[in-house]
Amino acid sequence: KSGADIGIAFDGDADRVIFSDEKGNEVDGDLAMGLAAIEGSEQGWLSRNTLVTTVMSNMGLDIAMRRHGIDIIKTPVGDRYVVEAMKKEGYNLGGEQSGHLIFLDYNSTGDGLISALQLLAILKRRDKPLSDIVSVVQKLPQVIQNVKIREKKPLTSMVSVSKAIADVENKLNDEGRVLIRYSGTENLLRVMLEGEDEKQLKDYASKICGEVEKEIGA
Repeated sequence: KSGADIGIAFDGDADRVIFSDEKGNEVDGDLAMGLAAIEGSEQGWLSRNTLVTTVMSNMGLDIAMRRHGIDIIKTPVGDRYVVEAMKKEGYNLGGEQSGHLIFLDYNSTGDGLISALQLLAILKRRDKPLSDIVSVVQKLPQVIQNVKIREKKPLTSMVSVSKAIADVENKLNDEGRVLIRYSGTENLLRVMLEGEDEKQLKDYASKICGEVEKEIGA
C-alpha cells in the first residue's frame, strides 16, 4: 500500500529478522543469507567461499549455492551451533531459515539490525527490486508436521516408523528429502519433507506421523 521497496520485521529481542519484497512476498532467512552469500562471493568477502546453515534450510538454497560455486556447511538446528562451526573453521557468514543471520565480521552473534543493513546495502548496490535479486534462490516446497508424543524413543528402535521413513525417502529419491527430529524443548516429533509436489509431501508426512502416533503418540 505504501509503495515501499522492502519490509523489515524483527522478533522481540531483534536478533532475528524477516523481510518482505516490494510485492509483499516473504523473504526468509534462507533467501536472505543465500543472497548475501552470492554477493559476498562476487565481492570477495565471503570467507573460504562458504555458507554455514542448519539442517532445516531449504534444499533450494543448496542448489543455488552449488550453481554459484559456493560451499555449504550444515549444522544441527540452533544459531549457537552455526556460530560454533563458523568460529572453529574461520567462516564469516551463516544463519538459519528463521531469520538468525550471522555476519561475524561485524558481530559475534545474530543481530537483526546488522542483517537488515547488509540486505539494504545489497539492494542499493544492485539497484533492482528485491523480488528480482532474491530470485537467485528458488525454494522447494517444504512441509512440516508435528506429532505430540509421550516419550522420545530412538527412531531406529521403531520398526514401523523407520519403514515409513525409508519408503518416503525411496519415493522422493534425489528430488527431495526427509528430516525427522525431536524438539529440544517440547514433547514433539517434527516431520519435515521437501520436494517438488506439496500435496504429495503432505500425504507422505501424514503417513509418517500416523506411524509415530501409533508408537509413541501422546
